[in-house]
Amino acid sequence: MMATNLHLKKNDFPRKNLLACPKVAEKKSAWTKKSPVAIELFAGAGGLALGIEKAGFDTIALIEFDKTASETLKKNRPEWNVINDDIANISCLDLENYFSLKKGELDLLSGGAPCQSFSYAGKRLGFDDTRGTLFYHYALFLQKLQPKIFLFENVRGLLTHDKGRTYKTMLNVFESAGYSIQKQIMNAWDYGVAQKRERLITIGIRNDLTNFLNFEFPSPHEYKPVLRDVLQNVPQSAGVEYGEKKSKLFELVPPGGYWRDIDENLAKDYMKSCWKMDGGRTGILRRLSMDEPSLAVLTSPSQKQTERCHPLETRPFTVRENARIQSFPDDWEFCGSIGEQYKQVGNAVPVNLAHEIAAQIFAALSNVEKNA
Repeated sequence: MMATNLHLKKNDFPRKNLLACPKVAEKKSAWTKKSPVAIELFAGAGGLALGIEKAGFDTIALIEFDKTASETLKKNRPEWNVINDDIANISCLDLENYFSLKKGELDLLSGGAPCQSFSYAGKRLGFDDTRGTLFYHYALFLQKLQPKIFLFENVRGLLTHDKGRTYKTMLNVFESAGYSIQKQIMNAWDYGVAQKRERLITIGIRNDLTNFLNFEFPSPHEYKPVLRDVLQNVPQSAGVEYGEKKSKLFELVPPGGYWRDIDENLAKDYMKSCWKMDGGRTGILRRLSMDEPSLAVLTSPSQKQTERCHPLETRPFTVRENARIQSFPDDWEFCGSIGEQYKQVGNAVPVNLAHEIAAQIFAALSNVEKNA
């Protein structure tokens, strides 16, 4: 039996004019006989969605609040049903009617809600504690649609956020919704991405399917790529530049080096209050090496404590170079200002990592179809 009780109250569902999503309704006759179907929440600029598409899924809807990220999705995949709206305006609807799906029919729900602290009044550590957070709306989708499997991705730090209570609450909600949970920290560098980027991947399998839906996390690749593997013939694109003072300092930093590799007085003058901070401060005046993977691609290319200077040139990486490091295809265009493009790339799930996970989900679902 599929679990349906998450202690939802009548007032959780505001009365609205519930109209089925037209693009989904039009496509339904086609996808029911072909690919497994997915819905993605918090879709961003499409890193996770691209990996899922590559694995063989038909994503029938992607919900994204940011306007420019939504424009990126629409520009690159005009056929995708991109819903540029606050997820709170969608999660309260009759989702079966809106997406033309019966409960339990959806194959995959994917996405990763931003991490927020929850309230622990009464120490329930369950669904009621998540109200007011974006995760609450992910949980509503899960409860209402009861997909066969879900993929929830987030930063590694979620494991220890608020002393672990935030993730514990999420797991309690997943389990009370009727799912068996598997979780793993995955480093994108192990899966064809030239970047050290760790993500917490949580997979949930609906309890009535656990006997024959066998999901296994992908095995790490034998070869781990470095920047030299991905920074060849990168298309020209927009990028920011360093100021004159910073450029002169970076000229002194060798590939793979950082502030300790230049004159101490110059470093101290540049670092100012950071000089007295604890820790190695290895992100300051950091120049990457072509023979190593990138550090995690960030949303801003030139913050003092998290700098990633190009290995061979004295400048930050361009938008397209960051996209290569994130394993986006070269023809994937990003909309908006330079800053918005950097943000979209930095927030994305690396495409190759997403594909590896989605391919394993696809294989697990194929086994369900064989045993149906």
